[in-house]
Amino acid sequence: MRWWDIDAVLALERELFPDDAWSRGMFWSELAHARGTGATRHYVVATGPEGQLLGYGGLAASGDLADVQTIAVARAAWGAGLGSRLLTDLLRSATAFECAEVMLEVRVDNERAQKLYERFGFEAIGFRRGYYQPGNVDALVMRLTDPGSARVPGGTGEAGAPAVAEHTEEPGRETGPKTDPAQESDTPGHG
Repeated sequence: MRWWDIDAVLALERELFPDDAWSRGMFWSELAHARGTGATRHYVVATGPEGQLLGYGGLAASGDLADVQTIAVARAAWGAGLGSRLLTDLLRSATAFECAEVMLEVRVDNERAQKLYERFGFEAIGFRRGYYQPGNVDALVMRLTDPGSARVPGGTGEAGAPAVAEHTEEPGRETGPKTDPAQESDTPGHG
C-alpha cells in the first residue's frame, strides 16, 4: 500500500466498517512506518484486473511479536480466497520481521473471519470487552505461534485471481502477485 491507495482504501474501509472505520491519518501513520531499513509495518493492497481495489491488509511488528492490524476484502470479492492470500502475505512478512508470534483481534460477531484465522492455525486466547467503539463490540483475541510454519490453506493458484502486491513504483504500475491464491471462502474484517 502506498499513499496513492489511501482514497480507495478509505472508501472500502467506510463501506465495510462504518462504525469503526480507520481515519486517513491512521493509514498515513501506519504507512510512515512501512518503508526503509527501520520499517516495522507491512501494508499490502489487492487489485482486480481493471486496477480496482479489492482488499488490503496490514501488519505491525515489534521485537518478536507481530499484530495483524487490519484485513479487508470488498464484498464483490468474498468467497474468492482473497482474505487467505492477504493473510498469507502478512504472515510471510511476520516471518521476514523474525516474529515468533502473531496476534490479532477480531469482532466476536465476525464468524467468517474467525474461521479464516482458525484455518491458518490461530487460536483464541481471550477477549477484549468493548474493544470496537462506538458500538461497544467485544473482540476475540487470537494468537499464532511460529508464523513461518503456519498452516496455509488452499491450492497453488487460480487463473485470473486478483493480484496481491505491494506497490513499489508509480500509481498505475502493474505489479505481479506476491502470494499464492487460496481457494476457500473468506471475509475477514479488521484484524
